[in-house]
Amino acid sequence: MKYFGWSRDSGDGHDGAHMDTSPLSAQPSATPSHDPAGVDVASVTRWLGQHLPHLRAPFTWTLMAGGHSNLTYRVTDANGVDVVLRRPPLGHVLATAHDMGREYRAIAALGPVGIPVPKAFGLCTDLDVNGAPFYVMDCVDGVVLHTLEVCLAELPEGLRRTTGESIFDTLADLHAVDVDAVGLGEHGRKGGFAQRTLKRWYNQYTASTTMEVPNVDLAFQRLSASIPEQLETTVAHGDYRLGNCVTGADGTIAAILDWEISTLGDPMADLGYLVTTWITMADQPGNGDVSVAPTLAPGFPGADELVARYATRSGRDVSQLPWFVAFNAWKGACIVQGVVFRYRGGALGDTTGVDLDGFDRGVRDRSAYAMQVLDSIA
Repeated sequence: MKYFGWSRDSGDGHDGAHMDTSPLSAQPSATPSHDPAGVDVASVTRWLGQHLPHLRAPFTWTLMAGGHSNLTYRVTDANGVDVVLRRPPLGHVLATAHDMGREYRAIAALGPVGIPVPKAFGLCTDLDVNGAPFYVMDCVDGVVLHTLEVCLAELPEGLRRTTGESIFDTLADLHAVDVDAVGLGEHGRKGGFAQRTLKRWYNQYTASTTMEVPNVDLAFQRLSASIPEQLETTVAHGDYRLGNCVTGADGTIAAILDWEISTLGDPMADLGYLVTTWITMADQPGNGDVSVAPTLAPGFPGADELVARYATRSGRDVSQLPWFVAFNAWKGACIVQGVVFRYRGGALGDTTGVDLDGFDRGVRDRSAYAMQVLDSIA
């Protein structure tokens, strides 16, 4: 089929709880600090001295991503050496939603087998050190292509084909990893991935409904009635896109970031999600505003070509991919509904300047797009 994606970075703003979390995505207002919120400087400095002896105190700290997802700091030592520290949001109490150990175990296992991830330096689960778990990893040089604006400014047009090919090639390589051999055999349940995730997201949607969106319910019914057989189990990143990767100076993927919702699952789930984010000038986008998708910059290959490249590199049958494209669009609707619910309930603070109507459109548009894809494969 003709793949035309749904951009998670579309005009309604956010697509879930994991927003703006990439370690190199420094906020414009981010400035170095000697006393950052969320870090017990004296205690963490002692821990760094014990576990990362190549670093030299004192350190400066730059909050690079925050808000409602994991807090990410660039830590610069006295010699100008940078590392990255990640911890849960301030005040967060549900450790399962921001599992530092899960992130750390993933990059620690995958780096030695050639998957591009930051080098894992250490994990601290002793709450006496900083009041919350944290881990430290290498700071990878490159750019995080969150938006069209960043892509146009930071990635030359002549490198965009390389980047498109590299992110799909890297996904094929990730899905080739033997999860048991690298120690990730317990990173999630094997089998039944689509059934579990459908049920989980629909339950979350029904618990946070603020308006009637018939397409969400209809798409759930149709997806549930046509779940493809899961033929294999691989690492599933869960949020694999350009905005969660560092792109190096040569245009290739230098590091995959943000492993907090990684698990074991069907490889087509990651591929389907990547396709939903992959909007190019040659593709015909789904409903809604996708004007900020980084892949709208000239020079990126289309999704059809890159899916075929993944199939060749992986040797994998991708005939069931459209189901996973529809599933990921539908899941996006459920996630956005959860954000709307939390905003309207006051859980995310002041809504001044927040386009709640835009979030509502996001729910309707994503679920309509899911139905559109399902209709195309019926």
